[in-house]
Amino acid sequence: MTEVKRPYDASGRQQRARARRRAVVLAARELFERDGFRATTIADVAKAAGVSAESIYKGFGTKAALAKAVFDQVLAGDDEPVPIAQRTESQDVQAEPDVRRKLALYTAGLAQRQARSAKVQILIRDGRHTDDTLEELWQNLLTERLTGMGLCAAHLVDTGQLRQGIDHAEVRDVLWTCISVELYELLVLQREWTLDRYTAWITQAITAAICP
Repeated sequence: MTEVKRPYDASGRQQRARARRRAVVLAARELFERDGFRATTIADVAKAAGVSAESIYKGFGTKAALAKAVFDQVLAGDDEPVPIAQRTESQDVQAEPDVRRKLALYTAGLAQRQARSAKVQILIRDGRHTDDTLEELWQNLLTERLTGMGLCAAHLVDTGQLRQGIDHAEVRDVLWTCISVELYELLVLQREWTLDRYTAWITQAITAAICP
């Protein structure tokens, strides 16, 4: 009897690999937030995720790179391979013709991202003082934020609806400051503002700073 070879299921293998990666990232997030970055070992993450430590090193490289993967996933809210700039909410902001409404849409999405990612951002920011591997990661996050706000500022300036005399650099710096995790930390985590109150305040602060 001739043996019939089954077709190779590449999609199934990719799905399993993605599921394992998701499990590792979720386990790392839980352990980082509970025990801290320095106290959490790759072996701890591997045990919690049900994988080998070797597979984590192979998939992520370093514990700092794993922390970046955690940040990326909580920021986006999922592990879909779609950049935030290409997602529906970002496209809605781009398409909105009125700049004040545009800012309101943007800050609504920002607040949700901060709620998901603030603890991880703070863990990386504060952890760099006791773990040198996080210093480069934190600086990269700051650079990414500044670059993103530069692109956003250019888009807002191009609307022609901002206050007279304001330039791209000032718009970028206002945005970069107002979306910082430090403001979320002060107002929501420390002063216990609701997310709606924080969103309204950020919207008003940015609008007042750059609009007529």
